[in-house]
Amino acid sequence: MRIVIGYILVMNILGILVMAVDKRRAVKKKWRIPEKQLFLVSLLGGSIGTLTGMYLFRHKTKHWYFVVGMPLILIIQVAIVVYLSISGKFLVFGLNF
Repeated sequence: MRIVIGYILVMNILGILVMAVDKRRAVKKKWRIPEKQLFLVSLLGGSIGTLTGMYLFRHKTKHWYFVVGMPLILIIQVAIVVYLSISGKFLVFGLNF
């Protein structure tokens, strides 16, 4: 369970960082992080971090696909965890949660 929590924590810190770095690069007119990679970090468990980074740094908040997509990814992830928890199918390393 510690590994799972550690993974989620790292991915969310990474989510905030990629938004911060991309915002900084945008301001300095430098090479940017591709939007696909920003969404990938979110899909891989960093949705809270990327969403936080969006609003903390006011980055990508005018793009409808980020304003809709990032919260949607989070909602879907939460729904999956809730469903798996309720159904008893949420197994991590053989432990039921």
